[in-house]
Amino acid sequence: MTPQRREQPIASRPRVAEFFAGMGLVRLAVEDAGFRVVWANDIDNSKRDLYAAHFGERDFIWGDVCDVHAPDVPTAEVATASFPCTDLSLAGNRAGLAGEESSMFWEFARILRELRDEGRPVPVCMLENVPSFATSHGGADIRAAVAELNDLGYWCDLLVVDARRFVPQSRPRLFVIGSLDRLTEYGDWTPSELRPEWITRFVARHPELRMQALPLRLPPTEARTLGHVVQKLRPADPRWWDEHRLGRFVSSLSDVQSKRLAAMRDASRLVWATAYRRTRYGRAVWEIRADEISGCLRTARGGSSKQALVEAGRGRVRVRWMTPREYARLQGVPESYALDAVTLNKALFALGDAVCVPVVSWVAREYLRPLAERRLTASVDAVAYVG
Repeated sequence: MTPQRREQPIASRPRVAEFFAGMGLVRLAVEDAGFRVVWANDIDNSKRDLYAAHFGERDFIWGDVCDVHAPDVPTAEVATASFPCTDLSLAGNRAGLAGEESSMFWEFARILRELRDEGRPVPVCMLENVPSFATSHGGADIRAAVAELNDLGYWCDLLVVDARRFVPQSRPRLFVIGSLDRLTEYGDWTPSELRPEWITRFVARHPELRMQALPLRLPPTEARTLGHVVQKLRPADPRWWDEHRLGRFVSSLSDVQSKRLAAMRDASRLVWATAYRRTRYGRAVWEIRADEISGCLRTARGGSSKQALVEAGRGRVRVRWMTPREYARLQGVPESYALDAVTLNKALFALGDAVCVPVVSWVAREYLRPLAERRLTASVDAVAYVG
């Protein structure tokens, strides 16, 4: 049953409580869409340092979300949660929502329940996570999350948006949008880029869940490649790998990969591609992407998670690790965002663990803001605005 709401005056810009805030890229996105972040929380010291260096510490509460309770969270129209994907990722241990880190979803849900019981329910919520959230435990985890949000009074929508529409990075992400009010106009679950076939099947398999689909039209794909984001380093820059390391890289390539690199080397202009280290038949090898976009940035803990950049053309080949600034550009982070508040590896980790800014900005602008302002729902009462 949908809880009774005590109407709260809404700020001139809808307010956001940002859970699992990381370095604040959700904040960059939603503020670009006209929101105001009034509270943020994360437990990671390095991410806090990056957040504070850009936004200041006034609204940031450092600490374990398990220690957060309703009185700690100000009134907000939207709550966002990019909760840890470690136990949901295909690269993780697949423990799902029962895992030590991804189980933090339940803490987010607990706080939403406490806010509701206190008479301050949050009208809109957004979860953001990896698409493998949908297949974790055979789909049981995504069903459990939606059922929990339903129990809190939310109607739920599911979207998949790939960052490659906005930046030269392949990074699909799953969004769960919850609303305490039902949409006045809602579409169907016909498979599309935004709602692929697995979502259609999921909704059909679970008629007991309260689901709704907002008709949305994706923007055109930005025609950008790695060449638009790479830092053009001089050939003598020490960040390029030396001949010995470059030789090991080249010798690890398969025949297909060697031909790909040769084509790049023989190009009449400089071209760029990213490469990942993989284990094939018990040995470490490098694989170069065939296109001019980045693979999905990940938390840089070593192994295949780190992404290298190949620069080739005019008869030359150079390879190096990608830089934090390149990671930032691939996440749509403005140049004004300083990355030197932490070490290089910590910056890479924070960025690989973050959201792509223009993706979340699009979701916020096209969906969250009109939803928070009740322009899309059955509740059409006049909204009282305050400064």
